[in-house]
Amino acid sequence: MPVARQQTLVQLNDSLLALADERAARAGISRSELIRAALEAYLAGDREAAIDAAIADGYTQIPAEQDDAWAQAAGRRSIATEPW
Repeated sequence: MPVARQQTLVQLNDSLLALADERAARAGISRSELIRAALEAYLAGDREAAIDAAIADGYTQIPAEQDDAWAQAAGRRSIATEPW
């Protein structure tokens, strides 16, 4: 199923455009594909940060129990396996 796309104008200086074209040629993709992939990768960092923040917020709203026997046992096992 085709994905709807909208054409947009992006202004790049000559050196950035040359680098983008070289990279696209090495990858065997179009300039548009390269720019889309770069933008998706850049924006993925924002999504991951938002997910991390939501997880941290959840733990502050409902903190873990102080006497978590499972966590304490796992911690002891982890420390026991350290080579120190």
